[in-house]
Amino acid sequence: MSIKPTSLKKGDCIGIVSPASPPSVIEKIYKGAEYFERLGYRVVFGKNVQKVYGYLAGTDQERADDINAMFADRNVKAIVAVRGGYGTPRMLSLIDYSLIKKNPKILVGYSDMTALQLAIFRKTGLVTFSGPMAGVEMYKGIDPFTEEHFWSCLTSTKKLGEVKNPDGKEFHTIVKGKCSGALLGGNLSLIVSLAGSKYIPTFKESLLFLEEIEEETYRFDRMMNQLRITNILNDAAGIIIGELTDVKASDISKPYLTVEQVLNDYLAELKKPIVSGLVYGHINKKLTIPIGIRATLDATKSTLRFDESAVR
Repeated sequence: MSIKPTSLKKGDCIGIVSPASPPSVIEKIYKGAEYFERLGYRVVFGKNVQKVYGYLAGTDQERADDINAMFADRNVKAIVAVRGGYGTPRMLSLIDYSLIKKNPKILVGYSDMTALQLAIFRKTGLVTFSGPMAGVEMYKGIDPFTEEHFWSCLTSTKKLGEVKNPDGKEFHTIVKGKCSGALLGGNLSLIVSLAGSKYIPTFKESLLFLEEIEEETYRFDRMMNQLRITNILNDAAGIIIGELTDVKASDISKPYLTVEQVLNDYLAELKKPIVSGLVYGHINKKLTIPIGIRATLDATKSTLRFDESAVR
């Protein structure tokens, strides 16, 4: 049973944290904050938001402390990551999940945030948001489509309904059929990093959604195989493939498989609804996906519907 956070309202306080890698320039933290303030929200920063520890935004304990502190602060209504990169799986044992369950609130991010979001769902059932981040989209100028869908997910208590890709882009049917289930997924490499651990939720009767960036096709192949041998592909009621940004063979002078061939090898044999073409992932114009809400995929008609709100 999922737990929904309270909807965000103008004047509410948004906490900004760095759970993974530090931003390339500190300005990204503050430009992201200015975006929220222009829209009428208040902003607070995690105590360690500017820390740098190698390729991490502070030590594991410092980054986890900021997450825990934001959930403990009753003034904070939403928590938004500065960026992804690398690091959230390292701090999963330091997160206070009982605190989160008692203080459910909006948590936003994608990419490396996938590990934290799936762990939180496994431990608490809290719906979180795989969507734009303060030091990325909010910093460089958020796309209008991305912005509109993001805010509707965080503020509307009405059923979200059918999800439309931007620019009339249609889903591509891989296997026909229709199913419903909880939306679970995110970045493929982060899902794989949790496989077999106590931090990964069950994917039984779920709608598994996936995205990835900058991987050689043989590594993408290996990760898809891990989803197969850990039964995640079999357990899911349906599968939705998002953007696979720069997932390709870097040297085509050597024998290689295309991404399409790899997907076909793993998915075509599955007797469940499967589509690709979800505009979601490491791209400027994209959908926000609420992790944990129920949705319906009709792969025959190439439609996706969010069957409930993501907030209460």
